[in-house]
Amino acid sequence: MPDMEEEQIHQEFYTKDRWNNWLNQVKESGFKFNESEEESGKEGALFVNMEDDVILACLKVISKYDRHALSEEDAFSIISQIRDIVLEELEPISDDIDLMIDSLQTSLMGGIASCECYIQNAYDKNAKIEDLIKAALGAEASEDIHLAIGYVAEIGALVLNGKSFPQDALEDVPYGFVAEWLDGIDSIAAAMVGSDSYKNDEEDSDS
Repeated sequence: MPDMEEEQIHQEFYTKDRWNNWLNQVKESGFKFNESEEESGKEGALFVNMEDDVILACLKVISKYDRHALSEEDAFSIISQIRDIVLEELEPISDDIDLMIDSLQTSLMGGIASCECYIQNAYDKNAKIEDLIKAALGAEASEDIHLAIGYVAEIGALVLNGKSFPQDALEDVPYGFVAEWLDGIDSIAAAMVGSDSYKNDEEDSDS
């Protein structure tokens, strides 16, 4: 049985209810690809916001880990719990929405794997992102998905460590798992140069 204090620490960052709230908004949106470009783009933004919300929760964990407010074990455990919530297989909603959620979850897989890699310090800080992208694409072409996500996780860890994510490097990446995983890292990079509110401890009663 989980310790109540540990459960409270975990739920501070992301909860099942929070994820379900997004899913309910998605269902209510009735998203369709074949509607007008303006309308489709407006409803499509919901999925972007949904991804950003998860990424920001992960970044809050990373921030506390960096400040030694969380141990490696606790930080990894919390990220793993977020993974379990947002990557859980879902009941079908509609063809269009299911495709969008599948893409969203694949993208989040890249972002979450990056956080895990960073927390475990399982990456070479001197590695070049462009080289890792090539290695990931090579692994994907060889159908070694486990190796491919490993390279992508290293890229994300480098970004979390402060390296710039080269936008031009994505231009030649063909559509596939690597491209979608890298989208998750792009979300991390965008969040890190945006508002740094995720670094605040406004929810901590003892701060």
